[in-house]
Amino acid sequence: MLVVNKCLVTKFSRLSCLFVHILALTVRSTYSHTLCPFVFCLQDDVEDSHRIPPSPVVHVRGLCDAVVEADLVEALNKFGNICYVMMMPFKHQALVEFDSVESAERCVACGTREAVYIAEQQAFFNFSTSQRITRPTNADDPTSGNKVLLLSIQNPLYPITTDVLYTVCNPVGNVLRIVIFKRNGIQAMSVEDAQKAKLALNGADIYAGCCTLKIEYARPNRLNVVRNDNTSRDYTKPFLLHRERGKGRQRQAILGEHPSNGYGPHCPLLPLPGNSRYRKRTEEVRAVSSSVAMVSGLHPAKMNCSRIFNLFCLYGNVEKVKFMKSVPGTALVEMGDEYAVDRAVTHLNSIKVFGKKVNVCVSKQQAVIPSQTFELADGSSSYQDFSLTRNNRFSSAQNGRNIIQPPAAVLHFYNAPPSLSQQQLHTLCTEHDVPIFTKFKVFDAKPNSKTLSGLLEFDSKTEAMEALTVLNHHQIRIPSKSSLSLDTLIKQDSL
Repeated sequence: MLVVNKCLVTKFSRLSCLFVHILALTVRSTYSHTLCPFVFCLQDDVEDSHRIPPSPVVHVRGLCDAVVEADLVEALNKFGNICYVMMMPFKHQALVEFDSVESAERCVACGTREAVYIAEQQAFFNFSTSQRITRPTNADDPTSGNKVLLLSIQNPLYPITTDVLYTVCNPVGNVLRIVIFKRNGIQAMSVEDAQKAKLALNGADIYAGCCTLKIEYARPNRLNVVRNDNTSRDYTKPFLLHRERGKGRQRQAILGEHPSNGYGPHCPLLPLPGNSRYRKRTEEVRAVSSSVAMVSGLHPAKMNCSRIFNLFCLYGNVEKVKFMKSVPGTALVEMGDEYAVDRAVTHLNSIKVFGKKVNVCVSKQQAVIPSQTFELADGSSSYQDFSLTRNNRFSSAQNGRNIIQPPAAVLHFYNAPPSLSQQQLHTLCTEHDVPIFTKFKVFDAKPNSKTLSGLLEFDSKTEAMEALTVLNHHQIRIPSKSSLSLDTLIKQDSL
């Protein structure tokens, strides 16, 4: 499955732009389903579905982004009693275990004869190679439940605290206690409340396009809370509070803010946090929060403001870039919000570009001021304002659906003129003194398509990042008027 972001096409006279950003490519001949700490693989290819013997477990594909466990139960319980559901939201899939093979056969047979809709979207069914879904607990009957739920937060781009989880879960059922560690736990008032919460929230996003909930019944039947803070809270014992609840409510109000950009098609349980970023606190230390990143270790001869923009625009809008005259090889990057800085730090800190290890951290500065402008080694200005550029990718809900990924060795090019050849791209790399790709692949174009897309594989992610740094948004002369785009590709390191 190739996930492709579409970019608005800007036409230039005899010019075309080369855009580079990170995407995700997942190529698989079989479906791999993972549930930590258990791992199992199911070979559910459509061509082989008729050779798979009947099983109580049905593999459901083609689910929409917003589907939750309750949607599956509502649509499929007409075929028989459902024992267990395992959501795989990032794959738009799920496993559904019925109480008998006959019920599963009715489900698969019905899906073969006619369209079966789940959350207003047609889904597809075939038998699983597993006879039973592996549970994270030893309970044979998960419907008997447990009032303690185990929440796994997938793609946690934003801070998840006890207040966030309470806001999400308490409307479904009374929450007694929350403990956050490497695997979260929430204790509800009763087994019934826990069951309702699991049905309503399993597979949902806390924030749009990220922080996806994967909910299972936990092993313990009670959570032990020794203090009330951001990582644990007992709502039945308010005297454990280290601070007044009023301050907690003030922080909850932050969740009401929503930035101007969108971050994916999933239906969120909460709007994205606004510019008033949640600040992690201890009794004595308050962490730095800023929309400015400090970048050091830059190659003094090969890095400039535009090339820094080429890297950082993958993780949020870039407002301003300024090199520091007093500290060679160091620059300040002002981004659209603090979360863009967090993403840039997460993915770009310690990468190697032009033989130099780049360090990225949150700056103490709250803004970039255009003072002491000077000329860099390549003759460009040490300061540049990008706030009005069309190359910022998070300026609208549509552009904000960029998939945020770490660097890898594969670049994805798209929106290229149909006449573009491998040799032309090879020449482009040579002319700009960047590593040359080792593999080239072109995707089949749609009928009447005026653009071309494909993949470029480099020997390493370092080489791919250097090509991205130099060629992203580079204007090239071509015979046609279409513009060219390059992306980096990421959940695979080879074609």
